[in-house]
Amino acid sequence: MKTAKEILATGAEVIHNECFQINLMAGRLGEDFVNVVTLLLHCKGNVIVTGIGKSANIAQKLVATFNSTGTPSVFMHAADAIHGDLGIIREEDIIILLSKSGETPEIKVLIPLLRARGNKMVAIVGQMDSYLARMADFALDTTVDKEACPNNLAPTTSATAQLVMGDALAVALLECRGFTASDFAKIHPGGALGKKMYLRVEDIHVKNEKPMVSPTDSLQQVIIEISAKRLGATAVIDNGVMIGIITDGDLRRMLLKNDPIEGVKAAEIMTANPKSVDYDQLVVDALQLMRQYNITQLPVMKNGVYDGVIHLHDILKEGII
Repeated sequence: MKTAKEILATGAEVIHNECFQINLMAGRLGEDFVNVVTLLLHCKGNVIVTGIGKSANIAQKLVATFNSTGTPSVFMHAADAIHGDLGIIREEDIIILLSKSGETPEIKVLIPLLRARGNKMVAIVGQMDSYLARMADFALDTTVDKEACPNNLAPTTSATAQLVMGDALAVALLECRGFTASDFAKIHPGGALGKKMYLRVEDIHVKNEKPMVSPTDSLQQVIIEISAKRLGATAVIDNGVMIGIITDGDLRRMLLKNDPIEGVKAAEIMTANPKSVDYDQLVVDALQLMRQYNITQLPVMKNGVYDGVIHLHDILKEGII
């Protein structure tokens, strides 16, 4: 059994090895990379990504990345392609083939079939003198000098190189397309990530009560309103205009002063000109304001008029934090 120190040293060595090889790969980017980005950018069909073994696993991840960043893509396993899955491919599609050696039997069988169909082929390959690299229209070099595996056998660094090259293509494509956060939100509506991109204040605060008092309301009326509406705060409204907010914290601070509380009115304890958020702003913007000013509630404004309150707990319930 290895010692803790030896285990940590192994982990660090793997990371350093892979980083070193990836940095070398960055220096080999050239005209073919530009040509491939241009080709994919103008693709009228799908990008079909294929591979065998570990390369197939990386291919599936690249398909997911392409799809999520605006490049429609489909995974095709190289072994299944010759048993019917070639039917996936249409005339306008572009094929990306991943292989460390570029000489695997499945890939060598597949290439003539693809050439006969007339589809453009892009190789992401670790041997630039291989059959795949020679037969492809464009070849992107993911050669590594050594795997992180001590036996130099298990695809480790080479798989990382394929993954990074695919990510480089995806990011270059999204930048060329001007793919924005709004575009990203449209195809990522699920989960916390999606909510950060599309959930707006009005989607949440409308479920809450709408606490409000007038400037001349008594302390008792203020406490009753805050307690009844269960948001820890109430707006102070004068002739339809919000002039302030009273929170649980304002009440505590007033009591700590030990001043007489009989006859105290809402206007005397409110915080004037409070921070607020518009109803159509993203919830993440409201959260940022809360963090910035160390507060847990924000009045919500709609067309300049008080429309309710959004609370930190509302945001937490949505999984946005």
